[in-house]
Amino acid sequence: MKYSILFLLAFLTLGCASTTLKNQSGVDRKQLLLMPQSMVAGIASDSYRNALEAASKKNKLNVDPFQVKRVKKISNRLIANANYFKPEASQWAWEINVEDSDEVNAYCMPGGKIMVYSGLIRKLKATDDELAAVIGHEISHALREHGRERMSTAAIQQFGLIGFAAYISNTSSRNRANATMQAASLGATLFFALPNSRTQEREADAIGLELSARSGFNPFAAVTLWEKMKQQNTKKPPEFLSTHPSDDNRIRDLTELAYQLKPLYESNRLR
Repeated sequence: MKYSILFLLAFLTLGCASTTLKNQSGVDRKQLLLMPQSMVAGIASDSYRNALEAASKKNKLNVDPFQVKRVKKISNRLIANANYFKPEASQWAWEINVEDSDEVNAYCMPGGKIMVYSGLIRKLKATDDELAAVIGHEISHALREHGRERMSTAAIQQFGLIGFAAYISNTSSRNRANATMQAASLGATLFFALPNSRTQEREADAIGLELSARSGFNPFAAVTLWEKMKQQNTKKPPEFLSTHPSDDNRIRDLTELAYQLKPLYESNRLR
């Protein structure tokens, strides 16, 4: 048992690294990355293919040529600067698609698989700069390999909970073991997974805003975007139980960062 724990600790140490280069946003946290990058990329690619097929069957994929052209133009400007944070991103097989949906959302899977929902454009009446803020944020999740990190975290949680359950089972009744297992699972979700998710969201906000500024998009658009989002989110859980920072906190942090990045934006804006 002692050697197993030592091996696990050594394995965890080797699995810690930062996935992006030094940047003006100051994001340099070491991350737990136990899952092979190729495995995560394969899973993401399969999931993206499934999403495209599902949208296509419903005749919801890339239905508005003007909308698709607009999203691709904005995304390609951001992609052109992604290698500043992660050089290998220039070798990714990037894909950009738009799904006709009322959902106000977008995502970028590992390896650069981007999907924007048309509800984001229609409901928020998003400007190009605001769309860049959202897409840049989602691209930053991929650059920081947050999906791979969350898979690694889940693997460690699984190991820890199984070990904890085995210990309880040897010293308690079956019912007590089951109840304790449920409590441990809830605790792991509240105090282990969710705080990490909020950290990831803040990192994606920071790098995404810098990516937008480097691509010539106004970083203050992220502030106006989240003010619009705040009006949309009339019913939502408190920050403690959410994977996203609260709107007020997010707007405050984005405003502060936008002022820091204003000179960078001014030097890169299209004239």
